Amino acid sequence: MRIGELAKRAGTTTRTLRYYESRGLLRARRAANGYRSYDEDDLRQLRQIQTLRDFGFELEETRPFVDCLRSGEPAGDVCPASLAVYRRKLAELDDYLGQLTALRATLGTQLAAAELAAGARVPGGPAPRCELTHHDHDHDEEHLS
Repeated sequence: MRIGELAKRAGTTTRTLRYYESRGLLRARRAANGYRSYDEDDLRQLRQIQTLRDFGFELEETRPFVDCLRSGEPAGDVCPASLAVYRRKLAELDDYLGQLTALRATLGTQLAAAELAAGARVPGGPAPRCELTHHDHDHDEEHLS
């Protein structure tokens, strides 16, 4: 199949395919007329790249999976290098989740302190005064005159 058909079947652009080719992730063969030529294996490799990118993998992180497919494996994630990328990505996600959990705790503490300082509103009681949203109506009239 030609590059336009591959792009259409994969739901991407020919520009993206050329970029992947320049990075060595997609290998085009050249037909006698010089046009790029692809087959179903190329489509499978491209779909592997797209799936991993959808999961948040960097483009270079997809290389072991593509190499695994090229080696003849039915799935790109059964080779040792692919498994190592999965493990590394999970460790990154665990670290990120830890950071988010710590940030959430900090924000919760800040919110509690801010509510306490503002004298959390009691139903039926006066609203806490916020200097940032308070309007001085007399001052507004001066500007209108």
